[in-house]
Amino acid sequence: MTTTKKSTTTIYQALANFQQECPVVHKGTSGYGYSYADLPTIFSIINPVLKKFDLGFTQLIQEGGIETILFHTKSDQSITSFTPIPENVSLKGMNEYQVLGSAITYIRRYALSSMLGVVTDKDTDASTPKQIRKPVLNAATPAFEKALKFVRDGGSISAIEGKYSVGAEVKALLKL
Repeated sequence: MTTTKKSTTTIYQALANFQQECPVVHKGTSGYGYSYADLPTIFSIINPVLKKFDLGFTQLIQEGGIETILFHTKSDQSITSFTPIPENVSLKGMNEYQVLGSAITYIRRYALSSMLGVVTDKDTDASTPKQIRKPVLNAATPAFEKALKFVRDGGSISAIEGKYSVGAEVKALLKL
């Protein structure tokens, strides 16, 4: 995160005032086992409070990521943050443009919330028991070779699923 070369007292004071007055943004959207606030909900809550303290923001798509800029309209001071967009991500049922759009929206939401100090989703780490995630069994790993040998020697795929998360494609390969 960088700031302009001018004194940053005014923008940080405005940001602190914003944080004291901005409410928790309630979650209204559910997805992948958790709830979160979507961008329109966040904007509808933060924009009037930002305006009150002469703050604004923009989020620019740059090569490889999103640049979030918080600016103070009275002093021309700004705070800038850059968040990279992960590459080579695939989501089931989405083409590469849908995945990119999803990534941009996700990064915009969290980069802006982080910069402003706005709470927009539930802290599941603190409020729920830890869920142990199984490693994903991938056909390009040594674990797959062991699993394949296990099945060929009479072991069951369900036993493998007790230790690994196994997708349909990998199950099909194990059955060959």
